[in-house]
Amino acid sequence: MAALVGILTGCDFKSGRIENTKELNREIKASQIKRVTNVQLVSSADEWGKKIAQIAEKALRSELEKNPDAGLAHCADLSGIPVVGALEKEYGVKVELLGTKDLKRADLHAKEREILDAYVYSAKSNAQAGDNLQQLNDTLLVYNAPLSSESVICRKCMASQDTTFAVWRLLFNKKEIIRKLDAKQLKE
Repeated sequence: MAALVGILTGCDFKSGRIENTKELNREIKASQIKRVTNVQLVSSADEWGKKIAQIAEKALRSELEKNPDAGLAHCADLSGIPVVGALEKEYGVKVELLGTKDLKRADLHAKEREILDAYVYSAKSNAQAGDNLQQLNDTLLVYNAPLSSESVICRKCMASQDTTFAVWRLLFNKKEIIRKLDAKQLKE
């Protein structure tokens, strides 16, 4: 009996293991082997892109309206907005706001510069442009969502441009999309 009491008192039932079960379950789900078709991958990126662009736009608009001077700093670096930082972490995505000055950025893929050029052309001719999802290479997808030229974000963040134009750039890594997908949803 004394040995049993000794064993039970030596066990730490209130360890961090119990508290980490949610995190552990999330990691186990992310590590599951999944068969993901290209259609499922593109569909997920498109769905997430729409949602992330809307949330990021709302968050930046709120920052610009709340505190215009500090909000302008967020135009160049969106990671300073807590909601956008959380989205980047949750979805494994890079969120940026692009304008005409970004047409010459060397770190953009050639296909991205072409798309950006098409968006600028649409803005100059007052044509309505829609969202766009492109596969850049074997590992990256980019989702672009243009903002209305009447948007407070366009007027404030892109005030120095000759054409009032802004587009969201959401850069997805396919590996991260697959990690975030739920295996049960994929079977349906």
